[in-house]
Amino acid sequence: MPIMAGIVSYGSYVPYRRLKRSAIAAVLGTPAGKGERAIASFDEDSVSMAVEAARDALKAAPPGDVQALVFATTTPPYAEKLSAAVIGAAARLPAEIRASDMTGSVRAGMSALLQGADAVSGGAKRALVAIGDCRLAAPEGKAEQTTGDGAVAFVLGAENVIAEIEASASLTRELLDTWRAQGERFAHSWEERFTLTQAHSPMLGTVIKNVLEKAKIAPGDLSKVILDAPNARAADEIARALKIDPAKFSDSFALTVGQTGAAHAGLMLTAALAAAKPGDRILVATVADGADAIVLRVTPAIAGFKPVHSVGRMIESKGDVSYANYLKWREILPTEPPRRPDPERPAGPPMMRSEKWKFGFIGSRCTNCGTPQLPPQLVCVKCHKRGFMEPYQFADRTAKIATYAIDRLAYSLNPPTVNVVLDFDGGGRFLCEMTDCEPDKVAIGDEVEMTFRRLFTADGVNNYFWKARPRR
Repeated sequence: MPIMAGIVSYGSYVPYRRLKRSAIAAVLGTPAGKGERAIASFDEDSVSMAVEAARDALKAAPPGDVQALVFATTTPPYAEKLSAAVIGAAARLPAEIRASDMTGSVRAGMSALLQGADAVSGGAKRALVAIGDCRLAAPEGKAEQTTGDGAVAFVLGAENVIAEIEASASLTRELLDTWRAQGERFAHSWEERFTLTQAHSPMLGTVIKNVLEKAKIAPGDLSKVILDAPNARAADEIARALKIDPAKFSDSFALTVGQTGAAHAGLMLTAALAAAKPGDRILVATVADGADAIVLRVTPAIAGFKPVHSVGRMIESKGDVSYANYLKWREILPTEPPRRPDPERPAGPPMMRSEKWKFGFIGSRCTNCGTPQLPPQLVCVKCHKRGFMEPYQFADRTAKIATYAIDRLAYSLNPPTVNVVLDFDGGGRFLCEMTDCEPDKVAIGDEVEMTFRRLFTADGVNNYFWKARPRR
């Protein structure tokens, strides 16, 4: 009997910053779109956002070994380097895992979820699927208004599942729809009428018909329907064809987040699971370079599951960014760099030697006197004993600001830089940068949490480390 794979837990991430579509229109003189879109900060990318979602998914999951890791994105930080390795290190996964990247199409997100399920069906105890996208669109283009940034992650397994995959269906067809050549920053799209009538609507309709037949259910048996298509009209046409109560269709987050590329179907799924009841059936279908669809059946275990951060709470926790700053962060608008020496490229050997500290934020704790300390030490700073240290994780611990300083001269795409001294719950003091904050509102005693960010990029090397942010 084949192993029935399913979702054990999930995590989602929506960046703190929002760009109002009216702010874009005010600068460019284009028609103003409604709502706003989520914007990855100057120190975020698809990998750092996927780390945030993955950490939440792992924290919410019952104990268990992850043996496979799949990362999906259309915006990998490196053209040639395994991004999944960074996520595995930051999420403190063991080295003995199978890891892969999936890219090239926004369909990669659903493909990664299916690949993770296949890994579990093939014998892996658990698989972690992390999906993040930080898409770049040309000014005045439609995509600049409609896209958004975000990430989602799922822990898949065969035990303690909150939603099992009852059936899946796929369809692949060569189609010139959306493409981006090597070295290009902005994607191109073919004329919408062609893709809508000849590709998106027909393929979405076919793959949904096939998956419902495999699951042996009718459209009316579905409790929630998630349709993700580059053209919203395709989803609308399928919705009418299925003749399902409109209330069963999930919020597309068009007005609050935007279309988050490879992560979008998964992000909508986490919102649906948050309100699901045992026995509910959820259809998830996405179309791009073909189509994929799955039917999930919610299990009684959903009643005891609670996500670390909900999508709704992430959407509510926000701060605005100006259009000028957005263009600056994405290096679309050339600006004079800070009058400081350029940062030096991080070196491979020390990064490898300090992997647990740099990526996992693991310090040390003295077993003689019990004092936590970071960075990790060989000699205890309190009792001065040598050789009594054990690993001690700080990434999931909250802290309070002991003192801070605002630096207006530091090298940064978003000056001023806020440097904070943190006192961690349970012990440990550390100096680091603060992000996702308003400098004039930072105060001693504020509670913060740690977040994985990109400090800078030098000579093509991304320097990832940890920063503090206000609790979300």
